[in-house]
Amino acid sequence: MLTSPVVSHASMCGILGYSHISRTLPLGVLTSGLESLAHRGPDHAGTFVSHHVSLGATRLRILDLENGDQPLVSPDGDIAVVFNGEIFNHREIRVQLESAGHKFRTHCDTEVVLHAYQHWGNDCFGRFGGMFAVAIWIQSSRRLVLARDRMGIKPLYYCEQGGEIYFGSELKCIFAHPHVDRRISLSGLNCFLSLNYVPGPFTLVEGILKLMPGHVLEWRGGLSEVHSYARPVLPQAPSSIEEACEELDGLLAQAVREQLAADVPVGIWLSGGLDSSSVLHYASQARAQRIRTFSITFQGRSFDEGRYSKEISKRFGTQHTEFDLSPAVDLADAAEQMAYYSDEPGADAGALPVWFLAQMSRKDVTVLLTGEGSDELFAGYLTYKANRYGAAVRRFPASLRRIAVAGAMRLPVSDDKISFEYKLKRFLQGSLLAPELAHVFWNGTFAEAEKRKLFLYSESDSLSAVVAGLRARRCLQSYLQFDQRYYLPDDILYKVDRMSMAHSLEVRPPFLDPRIVDFANSLPESFKLHGGLTKYVLRRTMKDKLPSSVLRRPKVGFDIPVHDWFRGVLRPLLLDTLCEEAVSSSKLFRWHAIERLLSEHLERRANWGYHLWGLMVLFMWMKRWKIELTSGELATPIPVVAPFETVGLSSPSLASSSSQISAAPLA
Repeated sequence: MLTSPVVSHASMCGILGYSHISRTLPLGVLTSGLESLAHRGPDHAGTFVSHHVSLGATRLRILDLENGDQPLVSPDGDIAVVFNGEIFNHREIRVQLESAGHKFRTHCDTEVVLHAYQHWGNDCFGRFGGMFAVAIWIQSSRRLVLARDRMGIKPLYYCEQGGEIYFGSELKCIFAHPHVDRRISLSGLNCFLSLNYVPGPFTLVEGILKLMPGHVLEWRGGLSEVHSYARPVLPQAPSSIEEACEELDGLLAQAVREQLAADVPVGIWLSGGLDSSSVLHYASQARAQRIRTFSITFQGRSFDEGRYSKEISKRFGTQHTEFDLSPAVDLADAAEQMAYYSDEPGADAGALPVWFLAQMSRKDVTVLLTGEGSDELFAGYLTYKANRYGAAVRRFPASLRRIAVAGAMRLPVSDDKISFEYKLKRFLQGSLLAPELAHVFWNGTFAEAEKRKLFLYSESDSLSAVVAGLRARRCLQSYLQFDQRYYLPDDILYKVDRMSMAHSLEVRPPFLDPRIVDFANSLPESFKLHGGLTKYVLRRTMKDKLPSSVLRRPKVGFDIPVHDWFRGVLRPLLLDTLCEEAVSSSKLFRWHAIERLLSEHLERRANWGYHLWGLMVLFMWMKRWKIELTSGELATPIPVVAPFETVGLSSPSLASSSSQISAAPLA
């Protein structure tokens, strides 16, 4: 186990707050909200209550175990802070602030946030290297400031209504307020059905939004303004691949070393793939103690990575623990629990193995390092190659491509997780779409034509607004920036955050250190996707550090054999959830269309497993949280008024009477 008594951070927490400027806060709301976040911070709960706002925080103690409880209030009582996350460079910032005359009472990074805001204002957030969601209340000006880390590692939701604002780490604490209606957002749902996740600033609840990564919200007197605070400084691109590898080696070593700091046991999630194995390599360099590693296996399946994780564990001498995820496990019970902890549904079936991985890991450690973010930085997904292949295939007439699709549809379906048959059909279907829509289709679920048959309120404007920025620059870097802006925070990081925090477990992704993000975004495309080789610069960097078996193997993906399990162990849960009564009473979907999906899948005429998983978790979530239809008419989509370019520079914007979100100028 890895421990370090040297550094002091705050902890993983859940934060929340409710203003009550024009109307009183109903009795018990603050307590109920805190209770709904207890899993995020079981070690302590604290509140700050004034005439105009009530704040709360729950704490999972990671470092400086005796100090750092929240909310933290300035000595003069004017500023109160609630903070979720870790600032890994807080010691350097503390030195700067002390040299400017600031006096500290604790060694906690929450106090660094407080003093940094007093000294630099909103500019402080761009100085923080770490993962965070923070709320700062300034009593003298009756102003609330919300900010979220640049990559969206930690979540932050908010709701404005009736001149008030409510916010929190999860939707649950906003639901705790009786004035908040639980109506489905049709714009968010349209995106969910296409993408398999809900892209920010949408949520699936009308009137509740996500604060976008790298953004700050300032609220005062019932009005708010949201803008980007992040100003990435792209370093000069390395002149050669050798220079790039040397620089990446140093950056990874530094990031992993900093993120190992904890006063509680630390481990690593190990798949045996390139990303997690790289993290383990640098962790083994930084710590002499034996490292704990954890992995999920699928024994007897073609996609089982168990032998690779065992090989890497043996190479680095870790104390390794495995959990075999098989139909013998109570999968249905886990899926039911996920409907509560997922907060809003995520259709990524990989959440299920992450649930069991977190459950197993928490028995031995409190902090985990993981390899998330590498694929979006260095082009690790098959979709990036598909984008290039698709450009070549589109040179053929659409009529020929339609014939190819029809021929592929005659191939027998496979029970494999992501079989050749499934990938071929998906690729050929995507070749008939515009490149920007194909990119999200290859990683998503329903195409627009399929969605229209299924969904009563189908429209394409919401998705078109999200992908608008891809139309101008259909290049690898543009696709990477899109995935960094949406897919990474709203699918990958969302999934890891919810499943880990459900078990009071903190997960840290070293690849998302801001220095590594800026470095990766400065590289030429050939250093990432080199011919058919993905993550080229990372593979070259790790060439003499990891076994060739790890360096050569393709990405497997961390999810379940959902096609197979819906025909077997998960069939009862699927049919109970997507029954005619539930579908019809939702007034959102056509029963005959869902019935067709079910019958075609169960009779092995098609593989609709990933589509059905998304629908199943959606219905479980709506039932658990009593989500209702907004009205009989289609809601107006949230307009995206400016395309994104670089992470942290601009994002979708929402204009309403209570909120003006403006995109920052492009660099």
